[in-house]
Amino acid sequence: MKRLKVLLALITQDNDYQREQAVVADATAQRMGVDLQVVYADNDAIVQTKQILAAIHAPAPERPDAVIAEPVGTGMLAVASAAVNSGVGWIVLNREADYLAPLRQGTTPVGSVECDNVEVGRIQGRQFAALLPSGGTLLYIEGPSTDVTKQRRAGLDETLPANITVQAGRGKWTEESAYQVVASRLQSVGSAPPTIGVIGCQNDAMAMGARRAVEGLTAAQQRAQWLKVPFTGVDGVPTSGQVWVKDGLLTATVVVPALTGIALDVLAKAVASGTQVPERSLIRPASYPPVEALHGR
Repeated sequence: MKRLKVLLALITQDNDYQREQAVVADATAQRMGVDLQVVYADNDAIVQTKQILAAIHAPAPERPDAVIAEPVGTGMLAVASAAVNSGVGWIVLNREADYLAPLRQGTTPVGSVECDNVEVGRIQGRQFAALLPSGGTLLYIEGPSTDVTKQRRAGLDETLPANITVQAGRGKWTEESAYQVVASRLQSVGSAPPTIGVIGCQNDAMAMGARRAVEGLTAAQQRAQWLKVPFTGVDGVPTSGQVWVKDGLLTATVVVPALTGIALDVLAKAVASGTQVPERSLIRPASYPPVEALHGR
């Protein structure tokens, strides 16, 4: 039987969760006998589009049987349509892709595997409530303006108590982007003591970037005061985010299981049985540690 050939298109290597997606995909592909190629878009939607189109328009012997893509920006309808028209399956990760139904009319596998990102935001809201039981100010560093970012913010707004004020910043899912956001803020407040009660980020890489900015303060007293502020993130990769919580670098994270292994498993079963993949597979996140274990000041 012909080995399944899959292209995995990811956002960036500068993010522990994206690297975990690749590691899990590689392990799953080896276990299942799937030929896997991984490409990264360096946070550039145009680069990602070109990468995928080059693969699906390649000569038939080189063409993948399916693309698993975590889009940099939008859900990539035009690219998905081009893939299906070329007989290439399309599995989109972590995006609410409302265009899938018309593409699922044939046998070419088309579907999505998503984390419940609204629930991610709800969990963060509960974490912040536990960390700031008397209210206060939250510095919330969001990702780029994508569905994931918006869904996480929507979930946060559902559960965040009214006595917590949000000051929002914008990062790019990378440590460096959040470092710049927080370093700029620290420069603007000078030697004033922190009025921020929690620094919460939409992923762990940005949370560590925020912490690095604080650790770079030169005034010992100011640095000590800022390092008492809890830092939280999302992703909870076992070898990074969860370790950072155990080591006290982060106060909490939200565990988002790697979706690539699930996507490969769903895809391989559908191809082997000649059936369509589920249109939408929704995976639930979890607080780490449990919200009940968090204590405010």
